[in-house]
Amino acid sequence: MAIRVVRLGSPRAKNEGLRVGTVRRPPRGVPKSEFARQDWYDVWFPNLAPSPDTMKLGQQAETPADWVVFTRRYRAEMAAPENAHAVALLAALSHQSDFSVGCYCEHEERCHRSVLRELLAAAGAHLAD
Repeated sequence: MAIRVVRLGSPRAKNEGLRVGTVRRPPRGVPKSEFARQDWYDVWFPNLAPSPDTMKLGQQAETPADWVVFTRRYRAEMAAPENAHAVALLAALSHQSDFSVGCYCEHEERCHRSVLRELLAAAGAHLAD
């Protein structure tokens, strides 16, 4: 059992399980009835997405220093009790079932999902390679 960290909209891996969209907004131009079928996500969980202001910091980050500012801000948001509980819940569930979390960004290293991966690991999640 494990959590996969994925790019939403990419083909699903074998045994990926439920796909959770940790994004602020649903995919543009896609009817809700098509989200799962088109490999976006099965469940939308924006609680683990950066706030709109923090998301802008990440999108505009051009230097490593800019990325550090984004990372610190996102980590602070995820430290809020309701978000920390959500991370802990997903970490615990990763020992019982296969599922994935993801975002739309092309490159994980410049996406909040890279930080979310670290937060899940710190919470004891079992992460797929």
